[in-house]
Amino acid sequence: MPAFWRRVRQRFGISAPRMAVRTHVPWWGRGAIVVSLLAIIGGMWWWGFDFGQILGGFNRQEVETRLASLETEAAKYRTEAAELRARNATLESELAMTRGKQDALTRQTTDLTGENAQLKEELAFLQKLVLDSNKTVGLQIQRLDVEPDGDDMWRYSVLIVRGGSPQNEFVGNVVIRATLAGSPSESAARVIQLPDDDPEASPALRLKFKYYQRVEGRFRVPQGSRLSAVAVRAYESGQTAPRATRNLSLG
Repeated sequence: MPAFWRRVRQRFGISAPRMAVRTHVPWWGRGAIVVSLLAIIGGMWWWGFDFGQILGGFNRQEVETRLASLETEAAKYRTEAAELRARNATLESELAMTRGKQDALTRQTTDLTGENAQLKEELAFLQKLVLDSNKTVGLQIQRLDVEPDGDDMWRYSVLIVRGGSPQNEFVGNVVIRATLAGSPSESAARVIQLPDDDPEASPALRLKFKYYQRVEGRFRVPQGSRLSAVAVRAYESGQTAPRATRNLSLG
C-alpha cells in the first residue's frame, strides 16, 4: 500500500509532471481569429462610443438626419430665392417700362395741352380775321414776336394776313432787319439782315398764301451784342417797295 500510494501521488499529486494539450491550428485560421477578435473589439468600441454619446445627449444618427433635412431645406430656399430674384428683375423692368410710358404720356399731354392752347388762339384769331376781313383791305403784318432761344440765338414769329376778299395768292418774301447794340466802345450799331446775311433762311422767308401765312425761324447774333430792335418788311414779287412793315423795339 505505501508503494502504491506513492506512485499515485507522484502521478496525480502536486508534484506530478505538467502536461499541455494543444490543438494544431494553421496560420490562416489564427489570422481569421485575430481579425474576428479585432472586429469584435472595434464594434464594441464603436457601440460604446455611440451609446456614450446617446447617454450624453448627443445622437449622431439624429444629427445626421437633421443635417440632411436642413441641407434639403437650404437647397429649396436657394431655389426660391433665385426665382424671387428673377421675378424681382422682371418686375423692375416692367416698372421701368411703365414709368417710361407714363413719362411719355405726360410729355404728350403737355404737348397736346400746348397745341390745344395754340389752336384755340389761332381759332380766335381766324374768327377775328374773318370778321375784320371786310373792314381792312390789303396786306398787314398782324403779329411780330422775337424771343431768346439759347446762347446768342433768337427766335422770330411773323404773322402776315390779307384783308378783303382776295381772288389770287400773294407771292413774295419777307426781309428781317435786326439792329444790335454792341459795347459802349463801338460808335455805330450793327445790323443783321435776313436773308442777305443768312442765305439758308431764304426758303423760310418766302411768301405764298391767300389769306394768311406764319413765318418762323431763328437767327444768331454775335457774342457780346445785344438785340435792340427788329423790323420786318413784306415784299411782293417784282416790287421794290414793301407792301407791309412792322417794327419791334426791345429796349
